[in-house]
Amino acid sequence: MSIHRSVSARAWAVRRAVQVLICSLLPAAVWAGPVDINTADAATIAKELQGIGLAKAQDIVAYREKNGAFKSVDELRKIKGIGARTLERNRVNIRMDSATGGARKGG
Repeated sequence: MSIHRSVSARAWAVRRAVQVLICSLLPAAVWAGPVDINTADAATIAKELQGIGLAKAQDIVAYREKNGAFKSVDELRKIKGIGARTLERNRVNIRMDSATGGARKGG
């Protein structure tokens, strides 16, 4: 009977450890923050948007420098490698607060 209890206790401990591990990693995977794509640097964009690595974030910054501020979130689709799925996954965290403000300052 004691063997059964020790196996059961060990199984419970392993299960609990896995649950704690999953819960500790979950925030890093799910909790992306809002980012202004018209002002953020590539490192910030890569950190805050899911499915966007540093190379793709650098492409976003290069596009912005060449073409000016993004006027809509959908404009990101013009960047090679950013598809509808990536855009939809991040739409709630993409900000363009400086799109209109920057235009007024310049003109």
